Amino acid sequence: MTESRIMVSPITELFGAEIAGMDLGSADDATVATVEDLLLRHRVLTLRGQSLTDQQLVAVSTKLGRLDIPAANPYGEPFHKANPEINVISNIMEGDKPAGNLGAGEAVWHADMTYQETPPRAAILYALEVPPEGGNTYFADMYAAYETLPDDVKAQLEGKVAIHDASHNSAGMLRKGYNEVTDVRETPGARHPLARINPKTGRKALFLGRRPRSYIPGLSVEDSDALLDQLWAHAAQPEFAICHEWRAGDVLMWSNLEVLHRRDSFDSNTRRRMHRTQIRTFWSETKAAA
Repeated sequence: MTESRIMVSPITELFGAEIAGMDLGSADDATVATVEDLLLRHRVLTLRGQSLTDQQLVAVSTKLGRLDIPAANPYGEPFHKANPEINVISNIMEGDKPAGNLGAGEAVWHADMTYQETPPRAAILYALEVPPEGGNTYFADMYAAYETLPDDVKAQLEGKVAIHDASHNSAGMLRKGYNEVTDVRETPGARHPLARINPKTGRKALFLGRRPRSYIPGLSVEDSDALLDQLWAHAAQPEFAICHEWRAGDVLMWSNLEVLHRRDSFDSNTRRRMHRTQIRTFWSETKAAA
């Protein structure tokens, strides 16, 4: 595939782009390099009308970088046994067992796995079945959120980190091996700067992770909650966000460290099935660090 066939249409002036003329199923190395560059520039990419086998989804993801292997489901096995690199996001039941994660409920604003010292860089989500309505996915640009903060708030963020809770999953359920913490100052998890600098662009982005049980060390609980509430209210404003209404065959890619995302709920009697891969690090970053 040659780059000249690829058409890029920005979704908003801030971020996001719809990409036409790119067949991910036959993506060569040059196309994959273009994808990474477009992610750096636009943070969220939409590709319509894709037709990918699971093997093709894994192949293009692997060309981009080192993949995360999803944790085993509650039954102790991968949701996708043939390709354990794929995480299945679905409300569908197969017999008495769920076919995937997350069900039909709402997923609130978050970034993925930021409780880890090195959170994943990007994600790819491919729609196989979508409900007739609902289940929309939203993204919020954390570059714009940081850059529009008042100067006095930016000054408050200098040198400050937040603890990103490791004890609960995205649905708020306690993970195995953890105990409930009632004092947020004892929250387990990685500590990340509230304003993260992208080493390639030099731009700062708010880096919030998830709101529940977050805490800013060095502040009182009251002051930490007040600052975090202010930052989250600012970051979740509609002017920083875009909405994706899914069609079967859609692929979304996003930069996990520069955007937040959330999902609407949908009718649990309808079917939704997505296949997802998660990129721990881009190969270009691995080579640059070598």
